This record gives sequence, structure tokens and C-alpha cells, in this order.
Amino acid sequence: MAILAVNAGSSSLKLTVVGDDDRIERARELDAPGAEVDPEQLDQALAEGLADVDAVAHRIVHGGDRFTDAVLIDDGVLHALGELTELAPLHQPKSLAALHAVSTRLPGTPAIACFDTAFHHSLPAAARTYPLPQRWRRRWGLRRFGFHGLSHGWVARRIAELCAGTAPSRIVSCHLGAGASLCAIADGRSVDTTMGFTPLEGLMMATRSGSVDPGMLLWLLEHEQLAPAELADALEHRSGLAGVAGTGDMRQVLDRAASGDADSQLALDVYLHRLAGQIASMTAALGGVEVLVFTGGVGEHAPEIRQRSADRLAFLGVELDQTRNAEVDGDAEIGAAYAPVRTWVLRAREDLEMARLARPLLV
Repeated sequence: MAILAVNAGSSSLKLTVVGDDDRIERARELDAPGAEVDPEQLDQALAEGLADVDAVAHRIVHGGDRFTDAVLIDDGVLHALGELTELAPLHQPKSLAALHAVSTRLPGTPAIACFDTAFHHSLPAAARTYPLPQRWRRRWGLRRFGFHGLSHGWVARRIAELCAGTAPSRIVSCHLGAGASLCAIADGRSVDTTMGFTPLEGLMMATRSGSVDPGMLLWLLEHEQLAPAELADALEHRSGLAGVAGTGDMRQVLDRAASGDADSQLALDVYLHRLAGQIASMTAALGGVEVLVFTGGVGEHAPEIRQRSADRLAFLGVELDQTRNAEVDGDAEIGAAYAPVRTWVLRAREDLEMARLARPLLV
């Protein structure tokens, strides 16, 4: 059974045909700035064999309270997905634009929605509840949803495969990329995560602030008369690494810091301070940690970030093998052989997780 996994990012559209046994049969990445999909590029990609599939699995950022698992898309589901756009106005339109573009060209092929929020449906009340007025929470559905669920779900499944026979019950998954989040995984289920009602909460990211004092934001609105749209733009696009170092590219931040740039060094210090602190928070939610996993663009390709994070987490039993950490390629264990906590690097494979979720709906 061949599944076309469609993953709409901030500036690209990733198309991957996944066959049986997680075999990648074909893959293309198209430019897709904003929510725009180039119809000629898409037609060409589909003509090159991407259309010869049994179903299409679409990554949808937000499923709200309604969608807690993958679902076959029909008119009712499509309408509901549109209504959820207000919960993720920067991300949902990109997913829906890709869904529309592909579905228009493959009208007879079943389409499945796979949600980034679904893996976190298992969050216990203590982890998902904001301490806000009950009337607000009930009226507007204010709660922590969590995101990057397809990536964290893949981590849970892949680690179970790699550690067959000694599968860990307590995993901290670190998805570090332009967007970044952590997940505490207990027996394969999400029990805590760093993103919340929106993908703004939690870690410092490339251009997003992560968690900041809400009182400070209220102060800016009241005393500096910032418009809500201006504040939202700053928090989403002009904060994080970009706000402190002047660039959201971790590679540039690392290079500039090594050359003595004070702003870049400060950005790294803030990033690592928050990362280590929130890994410790995920560990507390689990009551301990057996496996620490790094994934995502930064998690997979920045050995310095992994090493400096591990140095700050030595008190938890994290220690890396420096040679393994420096030379890792693909899925590999990088922890020191004697360390109490096993540390891994895994390739982010949301496409494989989407195919896994889609197959049972087609039987």
C-alpha cells in the first residue's frame, strides 16, 4: 500500500511516497512560500510517479478537541478544519491550501488528515489546564493542545523499535528546528509538552519568543500602545534567536558566537538555559528519564547544541560520547556507554508516522 505524505511547511511542500515497511519510494520538495502552492510544480511532481498511490495523508497542524486521531476527509471534516483556522491562523491555511491543491488533482484518491495536536490528546488534566477563570476555559475551550505531535509520536515508535526487548517507559523527546518543542512520553503516550494553546509557548525558537511574562505583554499593550497585530508579528517573526542574535539560523548563530559576537553568544546562552530547564521539567513530569532524544533540523545537525545541553543535564545522568556525538549520521545512539540516561539522535520522520496513521483507515 503506497501512501503519499503531504507536509506543508512555512516555505516548502514536502511530498513523500511511503510504501510498505516504511520504504521511501519517491520524494520531492517544492517551493511553497506562504500558503501558495505552485500548480505547475505540483503537476510535474505528480506526473513523476507521486500520483500512483492508494491514499494521501496530509499533515494538519490543528485538530482542536474534535480530532484526536487521523481521519478520512469528507465535506464535513473539511468544513471543520476550516473552522479551526482561527486557532492556528499562521499554520492551518498552509495545510489546507496543500490539501486543496493535491485533492483537486487526485479527486478519486482517499485523503486522510493527520494532526500535529492528536498525539497530545493524552495529556492529563494537570498538564493541559491553564489556571484561568473556569468560565473562560469552558466558553472558549482554552487549554494546552501541544504541537509537533507527528514528530514526537514517531520518536515514541522508533525508540521502541531500536530498544526492542528493553523498550524505555520514560522518554524526553526534543524536536528542535525553526519551531521547537519538547514532549514527555510515558509508555508511548504524551503526558506533558512545552507548546500550549498555540505554538508560541515553550522553548526559544528561531523567530518565536517562546514563553514570556504575559504581564510584560499587557504592559506593552497598555503603556506603549502597541497594536495587537504588531505584538503578534514581533512574537512570531522577530523574536527568539532572531530577536537576540539578529538571525534565526542556528548555524549562523553558532558561527558568529565562535567568532566572538556578543549577541550571538547571548542568544546561545538563553537558548540553552531554557532548553535544559524545560528538559528537566519534562523529566519531572515523568518522574525520571530513561532516554533523551534529539530530532528536527537543529537536533539532528548541531552537535554543539546537543553537547552543551547534555553538559547542563549531567545531574540527571545525561552524558554524551563526544566522538559519537560529533560523527552521528541518521538514527544513532550518542550517549556515553556508562551513562544512566541513553541519548539518541533520530531523523524527524513525520512522513512515516503519517503513513502509519493512515493505513488502518484504508483496510
